[in-house]
Amino acid sequence: MIQNSINIIRKTLISPIHQFLKDSRAVGIVLIVCTLLSMILANSAVQTDYVGFWNTLFDPAGGHHYQYRALHLPNSYLLWINDGMMVLFFFLVGMEIKRELTVGELSSVRKSILPVLAAVGGMLFPALIFALFNKNTPYAHGWGIPMATDIAFSLGILSLLGKRVPVGLKIFLMALAIIDDLGAILTIAVFYTPHLDVKYLLIGGAVLLIPLLLNYFKVQRLIFYYIPGLVLWYCLFNSGVHATIAGVLLAFCIPQDRIAHLVHSLHDPVNFVIMPVFALANTAIQLPSDIAGALHNNISYGIIAGLVLGKPLGIFTLSFLAVKLKLAALPSKAGWLQLIGVGLIAGIGFTMSIFISSLAYQERELQIIAIISVIAASLLAGIAGFIFLRLLKPVGIVIAKQP
Repeated sequence: MIQNSINIIRKTLISPIHQFLKDSRAVGIVLIVCTLLSMILANSAVQTDYVGFWNTLFDPAGGHHYQYRALHLPNSYLLWINDGMMVLFFFLVGMEIKRELTVGELSSVRKSILPVLAAVGGMLFPALIFALFNKNTPYAHGWGIPMATDIAFSLGILSLLGKRVPVGLKIFLMALAIIDDLGAILTIAVFYTPHLDVKYLLIGGAVLLIPLLLNYFKVQRLIFYYIPGLVLWYCLFNSGVHATIAGVLLAFCIPQDRIAHLVHSLHDPVNFVIMPVFALANTAIQLPSDIAGALHNNISYGIIAGLVLGKPLGIFTLSFLAVKLKLAALPSKAGWLQLIGVGLIAGIGFTMSIFISSLAYQERELQIIAIISVIAASLLAGIAGFIFLRLLKPVGIVIAKQP
């Protein structure tokens, strides 16, 4: 009797949940729900408590650092999420980049040239468009915001289209988004580091040698990588370089034969815990009474035009040049119109764009404008890309006529 009850529960509840979590669309759905929930709470009767919860400083005298006993740690839940928990997100992304560069779609020049050039175009064009809108303004520092493509959302939209999108095009978008993430990581490290503490930077560099040597001597016990990884995170956090870069650096030190297991182990915690919490905390924004007016400024124009127009334009332009110069070939069963559709979907910036928004501007008012613009642009890009690809006839597929 008890066993039958367990089987019924497993069949009716646990199995559907497990299947949902394995669905590539699930990550996007969860992030959308968390974003909507957070924005509703931030603009409801509990807005003061809700927004204050994420932003209240543990030690008001310490600024962004918790000064108790000179620990110099993050000083609010929001900072712990962005500087602490998100390290695991960057660690996962770093391992995926390493895997693709060594044994995946980016492991050879022939395989990588098209998504690499497409990603470069997809980063340069949005940044240039933002710069044009914000030239000689106090907002020019936000040029990195529209550069990013959100892997979870973009692949989730493609999965909704089923067989109308060939596998080769999905792999192309995934490789492009991974290179895009690498570009965003480098942008954060180089251009969004407000100050440098050379002492902590040198100590961090010395600590990084430990996992590098462990990798060289093929040490397999991961605990020996994690301990110096924590020290590296602490040093980078106090050096001025964004602490999440520690996750990427450590990822490149992990032995190749341990990456698949680690990626599998971290996939659900990162995608269904860390990223939703990140969305809840970073979209806890009190919307201005005049949202249309808030979007009527150079920051919004630059972000929306950069993501919705700059992304597909940059991806298509450099892909077209690469194919015409015979440097690369289009993905199997994909045409130019489908590439434009994928370029539109690549305009979904979300996670990394919101993350860079918090680094580009110190004023909360400007961060809110940037975050609202990212959400609006991502929504436009996702809908436009979905409709565009949905209306296209799949390349190389013959639809049989009914007798």
